[in-house]
This record gives sequence, C-alpha cells and structure tokens, in this order.
Amino acid sequence: QVHLVESGGGLVQVGESLKLSCAVSGGTFSDYAMGWFRQAAGKEREFVAGICWHGGCTVYGDSVKGRFTIWKDNDKDTLYLEIHSLEPEDTAVYYCNIGGYYAGKYNHGDWWGQGTQVTVSD
Repeated sequence: QVHLVESGGGLVQVGESLKLSCAVSGGTFSDYAMGWFRQAAGKEREFVAGICWHGGCTVYGDSVKGRFTIWKDNDKDTLYLEIHSLEPEDTAVYYCNIGGYYAGKYNHGDWWGQGTQVTVSD
C-alpha cells in the first residue's frame, strides 16, 4: 500500500515563499512520476506541476510558471514544491499525486495525499 503525506502548508503573507513536502511510503519512490495539484474553495482541482521519475524533466501549469519549482529527492522518498512570490490566488489545498509523465505532460494517477492548506493573506 502506498501512502502520500503532504506537509508545509500554512498561513503566509503576500510575497512570501513556502516549501511543501510530500513524503511517500510503500512502493518504489524512485520509479514514480509525481505531481502537485491544488483546489481552491468552490473550484475544480487544478494541475500545478509534474516531474518525471528520475527528476530531470518537469512541467508546470500555465498559471504558476516561473514562481513554482518541483523536485524530488529519491534518497528521502520525498517530493517538494517551492512557491515564490505568493499571491492570494494561490490560496488552496495542495495535493501530491503519483501518476505518469510522457512527452512533456503529466497525467494524474489514483494515489493522492490528504492535502495541505495554503492560505495567503494580503
């Protein structure tokens, strides 16, 4: 059984930075392509970033390009997302996911974490 646990969310001010983590247990982390999604209240889940299994290729959602960085540490079985220059529109629950990465696109799979809340205050 694979478990994903996000952490690092919280209440931050506009313009600050935040690093989210997703610890994975079970399975073989180094084999996984992974991604981050977010869902704001009353809105659909939105793709944020994806990374291929070896970490050398990434893709980002159009709304976050240039401010978000995804990477994975295959020694620590952990996925990360760093967010810079936070905006109120970044307020959402952030979820990590195990999926597939092909031809520069990330497709989500069925394994999700429970989410971590990020709230940006102006």
